Amino acid sequence: METKKIKKRSGRERTFRIVTIVTLLAGVLLTGCSSLDCPYENRVYTKYQLKGDVKMLLDTLTVTTNRISDGSDTILLNQAVKIDSFELPMSYANAQDVFHFHIKRTDKQTFTDTVIVNKKDQTHFESVDCNPAYFHTLTGISYTTHAIDSIVIHNTQVNYDASQPHFYIYFRYHD
Repeated sequence: METKKIKKRSGRERTFRIVTIVTLLAGVLLTGCSSLDCPYENRVYTKYQLKGDVKMLLDTLTVTTNRISDGSDTILLNQAVKIDSFELPMSYANAQDVFHFHIKRTDKQTFTDTVIVNKKDQTHFESVDCNPAYFHTLTGISYTTHAIDSIVIHNTQVNYDASQPHFYIYFRYHD
């Protein structure tokens, strides 16, 4: 009959193994509990796609809006040139957003059009651990026509996906 020798482990070795196992288990548990799917940027944007004769805007476009807190202007798009689309953020505190499109043409003429976007806000719930988010349904648009010919609503649902244009914008062609 064979006898096996039982190797006794030192107290130090047992403590090391226990600490290692507890550390691994804690790491697995903490990793599993901290995987929130909160979006990094929870603002939603509308995408404007140029259409018509002007497929790329060679003029300079700046878009501003008024702040709710103090009424001062804030720039949302600054001196964009040679663009075929652009994105603008949506507010979550107003039933409509008012944008001022400042166009400086290549012949140095300047025009300002006001665009008013009407919308309904919907609270979007991700998790109690995430910041509040708002999605929107576009209900209408009105605008002045100094440099803008027309704007058409293409996609009424505004959420985190701004890959599809929400608006088709047609600028007046100039020579």
